[in-house]
Amino acid sequence: MPLLLTLNAGSSSIKFSLTALPEGSLGSALQGGLPAPLAHGQVSGIGGAAARLSIESSTHSKQQHTLPGADATRSGHEQALAAVLHWLEQNLPEQKVELVSHRVVHGGVHYAQPVRIDAPVLAQLEALAPLAPLHQPHNLAGIRSAMAAFGQALQVACFDTAFHRQHPFVADTFALPRRFYDAGVRRYGFHGLSYAYIARALQQQWPALHQGRVIVAHLGNGASMCALRHGVSIDSSMGFTALDGLPMGTRCGQIDPGVLLYLLTEKGYSPAQLTELLYQQSGLKGMSGLSNDVRELLQSAQPEAAQALDYFVARCKREIGALSASLGGLDALVFTGGIGENAVAIRERILQELGWIGIDSDAQANAHACAGRGGPISRAGSRVTVLVLPTDEERMLAEHALALWQAD
Repeated sequence: MPLLLTLNAGSSSIKFSLTALPEGSLGSALQGGLPAPLAHGQVSGIGGAAARLSIESSTHSKQQHTLPGADATRSGHEQALAAVLHWLEQNLPEQKVELVSHRVVHGGVHYAQPVRIDAPVLAQLEALAPLAPLHQPHNLAGIRSAMAAFGQALQVACFDTAFHRQHPFVADTFALPRRFYDAGVRRYGFHGLSYAYIARALQQQWPALHQGRVIVAHLGNGASMCALRHGVSIDSSMGFTALDGLPMGTRCGQIDPGVLLYLLTEKGYSPAQLTELLYQQSGLKGMSGLSNDVRELLQSAQPEAAQALDYFVARCKREIGALSASLGGLDALVFTGGIGENAVAIRERILQELGWIGIDSDAQANAHACAGRGGPISRAGSRVTVLVLPTDEERMLAEHALALWQAD
């Protein structure tokens, strides 16, 4: 029985799923919908004291394993990938992985669709690593590990930037000389696999909203917002890299470029030190001096923790206003991602004082919309509908790969 493996290597986690495909009937499998995964799970807490591997499968009860910290020879992500592959070898030894779909954060100007991975493609993706240093190297590590483990499998890259490639020029450019835009210095936008899933979920479950003006807030360790019109991305909070826009777990979000010039020229920061500061030591972690985990910050009595969350909430409100202006109004706001789906208190605080834009939230509905339970969290009479919708990037990875295989 052929298997489809999806690998989604993020900044602090690796998610995966494994799906059985009927032999000789990939086209019908695609038309009839994918079967439920044989197994799915994630390695969370990568980079911390001890990462955890959690797996649910149709033949095994839910399993959890604590992984050792990164050693001198392998990074935390490399060890996490090795743990996932080891589980597959031990628990599904008779199955053959024939298709592997990888999330790749940055596709640059060349990749607006999923693509078969070969040596030239891999080289181009490696050249884009400086534009997504927190993600692209881990995405590429997953590709190399899968290519070594499943040498005969078709390897497919699916890009987070692809969903935003039809942005109008004003949402795609910076106010720099045109030669930089022509060379690829553009506002790409990210989290595209998540936004594609939410756009389709709206089309299926809320078709009237899908045809309107929607802001999707993908809030997690990485956070961004996207403006959709008729299900198509027309603007995003993220730009050239995954640093821009909202503050994140360890990333700064929007910052005056003059600050960076000051740190380089007056404080003696090297490019490597600046990269470490902006990607690894800023955001909620840097502001609080405590953690990048919203759950820990909500439980903390330290004033710095509260201030970090205040800033996060304020920037979310500001971005909702900005993207509403890009859309010319707002019909729906959708929360998704780890924070967006589960952090009731953060959603409540973001929605406070947004009555001016037409949002009338329902505190009781908001309190119950967590742990995978989505749905509306606005009152029936609210002019703007507010929803919580769980995202499924692995589903999009699987479907994109199947479509490419079928096209071949």
